[in-house]
Amino acid sequence: MSCEFDTRAFRRALGNFATGVTVVTAAAPDGRKVGVTANSFNSVSLDPPLVLWSIDKRSSSHEVFEQASHFAVNILAADQIDLSNNFARPREDRFAEVEFEPGEGGAPVFADCSARFHCEKYQQLDGGDHWIMIGRVVQFDDFGRSPLLYHQGGYSRVLPHTQVG
Repeated sequence: MSCEFDTRAFRRALGNFATGVTVVTAAAPDGRKVGVTANSFNSVSLDPPLVLWSIDKRSSSHEVFEQASHFAVNILAADQIDLSNNFARPREDRFAEVEFEPGEGGAPVFADCSARFHCEKYQQLDGGDHWIMIGRVVQFDDFGRSPLLYHQGGYSRVLPHTQVG
């Protein structure tokens, strides 16, 4: 059954689901580094430890993610909005003014995140206008910092709920 609807309204409705903000990075065998801001990150499996995220098929960064053996998911902390914006906007060299260290497979990882996941590329699936990238987590860092959230087109913070379950 085909359903026609307003894609802008659909996107706005999807915005009701608050998500964390990540910067996913990779390095190609020739040393080229890429990073993209993504809020499509999600867990898939505990055994084996799998996570996923998705990238627009039109992204110029996809070629490096396809060539790379690993990628890193940097879950941003609440005070890392500038880092999110840096990797969300077109720039010649997104890493020029950013401190990072090489993670597994050379994928850049950032300090002061909420958490980081070093992933071996596991599978790439067709997801309409996006590629769904699945990674097997080979190492992770949990810094316990409050995460940066994205909700209804803007950044948000986690606040404890006053109602106890």
